[in-house]
Amino acid sequence: MLSLGSNLGDRLAHLRAAVAALEPVLVKVSGVYETPPWGDPDQPSYLNAAAVVQDDAATARDWLHRAQAIETAEGRVRDPERQFGPRTLDVDVIAVFDAAGRPVRSADPELTLPHPRAHLRAFVLRPWADLDPAAELPGHGSLTALLRTEPAASDVAAVRARPDLRIQSAG
Repeated sequence: MLSLGSNLGDRLAHLRAAVAALEPVLVKVSGVYETPPWGDPDQPSYLNAAAVVQDDAATARDWLHRAQAIETAEGRVRDPERQFGPRTLDVDVIAVFDAAGRPVRSADPELTLPHPRAHLRAFVLRPWADLDPAAELPGHGSLTALLRTEPAASDVAAVRARPDLRIQSAG
């Protein structure tokens, strides 16, 4: 599962570009949500979405490299002084499952799986719950329960659905 976000430039175009790049492995994509920035409040609001992807030949590290390549293609520049700062596109690898559906775990600092802060972030959990309300974040439990647990519960009201914005065609 990938989390997509953008708060610089044409935010919707950046999300659409990410979805287009994922098309060969895309299973489904959520609707768009507008959310306040997380971790660094001095920046514009984000557009966020979630994408379920599948490629049984891909490793967790492959997903990280795909995510980084998509970010780079959309002009992402990392500012080491602002870890949670603004970005044209953020593609986070939240959870990876093997071909048998078992969660892949990793303690590698470059790719910790599941994502170490996903359970805290309503902007990740809410779009993913739209795609699969019964989903579980490995090691943390059901998405619906996490959305009712602090600190995500306090942030849910600020995660505003934007049905007027579409990142994938209806066909």
